Amino acid sequence: MILPPSTVDELSSRAAQLAGKTIGELAQISGVKLPENLKTKKGWQGQFLEQCLGADAGNLSKPDFSLIDVELKTLPIDYSGKVQESTYVCVVDINNKLGVQWRESAVYQKLKHVLWVPIAKNSGEPLSCSRIATPFFWRMDESEEALLKSDWENAMELVSLGKVHQLNARMGQILQVRPKAANSRVLTSSVDESGNPSQTLPRGFYLRPQFTQSLLVKNLKV
Repeated sequence: MILPPSTVDELSSRAAQLAGKTIGELAQISGVKLPENLKTKKGWQGQFLEQCLGADAGNLSKPDFSLIDVELKTLPIDYSGKVQESTYVCVVDINNKLGVQWRESAVYQKLKHVLWVPIAKNSGEPLSCSRIATPFFWRMDESEEALLKSDWENAMELVSLGKVHQLNARMGQILQVRPKAANSRVLTSSVDESGNPSQTLPRGFYLRPQFTQSLLVKNLKV
């Protein structure tokens, strides 16, 4: 078991050592068996890299590296540097009560300081060939935080008013809400507009690919 990093510099050094290695090589070094594909193992790559780097938060709603308040996010790209999908941030608290402020939110806690680990793979290649590009750290600037805060507040206003059904992936400039469940039969408890108990699909907050692409370009000059 790898001990959690006690400083950002220590985490940075560990992350730098992963650059250029494939997931297959890391799995062999770690003695970990690769899943056949990620379709039934969503999140496996991120969890594997958390283990490699010493993340300690597990499934708790706080940053992955709790001692230094840093979250790990993997970023699937192709070899031209194009981001391949949106990035999951955290679940939407469907039963959120009015009064929770932006900086108290799980979204802010997860995104206030992020270690991004781009992972390059072309379509059709096996998971073992996925290659880790240069990791980089990111803190939101004022304009980025303003947009994230606005998107979050608009979504949570609908939640607090019992209008969860109005949330859709078209909303939000950089932060969007999408269903997060294995299938449409998976439901969670909610409250409707009249305050009555209801059932709805679990939802998650995601960063749009256009936004993470801009972070990649800014930090790695791809």
